[in-house]
Amino acid sequence: MGFKKLLASMGAGGASVETELTESNVVPGGVVQGEVRLQGGSVNQQIQGLNVGLQARVEVEGNDQEIKQDIEFTKQSIGGAFEVQAGATHVVPFGLEIPWETPITIIDGQPLRGMNIGVTTELDIARALDSGDLDPINVHPLPAQQAILDAFIQLGFRFKAADMERGHIRGTRQRLPFYQEIEFFAPSQYRGLNQVELSFVADDREMDVILEMDKKPGLFGEGSDSFRAFKVGLGDFQGTDWSAYLNQWLAEVGGRRNWF
Repeated sequence: MGFKKLLASMGAGGASVETELTESNVVPGGVVQGEVRLQGGSVNQQIQGLNVGLQARVEVEGNDQEIKQDIEFTKQSIGGAFEVQAGATHVVPFGLEIPWETPITIIDGQPLRGMNIGVTTELDIARALDSGDLDPINVHPLPAQQAILDAFIQLGFRFKAADMERGHIRGTRQRLPFYQEIEFFAPSQYRGLNQVELSFVADDREMDVILEMDKKPGLFGEGSDSFRAFKVGLGDFQGTDWSAYLNQWLAEVGGRRNWF
């Protein structure tokens, strides 16, 4: 399955460009395969360089308001200088690595609202940059991430929303300039709890799992025990009952705070 989009038209008689993804479904740490096709126009045209990258639309806070900002968080050169001959087709295949920290955009076949991540194509033409449209990709959870998500569902939590925020989570292995938060509504047995926010920050060996409790109005109190961060190995996560682990932490914190 592939996506075809006209990315750019470079002046009268100029070449046109399409990027086609061979497969739009990927996981963090994987590779998205595709090709860039340049169709020559009525004249020869010099291309100085060709790049592909990944772009995310993230929330940025400032001046008491939130705005959306497009951030390119990886880029790869797939071609140096070359000439597109008039009427000829020039095809450049690519394999773009997906950073391990890339946010999840789809869970159990359901797209997460607000997650906008895709492949960008950029041409360097006569000392000018010509950027194309975004070819969306579907980023599925790693097995270790899926295990944590499944545990929340088994405990009765319901998905609320997801977003990507510019900033850094202290004490984690984060390298990207933004992070993802996945929010869940709490089930009735955790009666003093409104929701839990979940973030993953992974590398090629393990991931940081960051949880933050959001209490119901009137139940806020000082202290750090409503925040939890722990490490999960990408290859040895199966040895833990994550539903029991999460339930124990929630019960301990809730019991100390008399939330439930």
